[in-house]
Amino acid sequence: MSIYLNKKDMAASLHISVQAFDKWGVEPSERRGREALYDVRSVLNNRLLYQGDAQKKESTGEELDEDIKFERHRLLKAQADELERENARKEALLVDTAFCTFVLIKITGEVASILDTIPLAYQRKFPGLEKRHIDHLKNEIIKARNIAAKTGDLVPSLLNEYLNSTDK
Repeated sequence: MSIYLNKKDMAASLHISVQAFDKWGVEPSERRGREALYDVRSVLNNRLLYQGDAQKKESTGEELDEDIKFERHRLLKAQADELERENARKEALLVDTAFCTFVLIKITGEVASILDTIPLAYQRKFPGLEKRHIDHLKNEIIKARNIAAKTGDLVPSLLNEYLNSTDK
């Protein structure tokens, strides 16, 4: 046998105001005409449900705080790493791969122009050399020039090869 109390009596037995009891959102156990009646079990279930929701929100808030702390730490670490790289660049301890490629292309261009002049210089220095000797020298120099010309294009693949060999 359940004992039912109206809203005013239930609020008074809980030592809260009727407005506070309304905010709890307790479902009436029974209705008699316009009057809503509540039993202790329905009020207790409502409070237990509310307390469980509040604890979930609290634990979710703690998890969110942990996520925020982790993300903040990750961001600070990334910023510190970037600052270290920037300082290393300023001290010329670290250079970009694009810069290395640029330098190699410039150097190989100069080497290629020197290689072009070798057969003519040999012909002038040693006029007695036969044409077949000069042609052979030209062919070997052309091979060397072609390898030098490809150096700039080889940098990315050579960099990957280097990184793979140092990782192991």
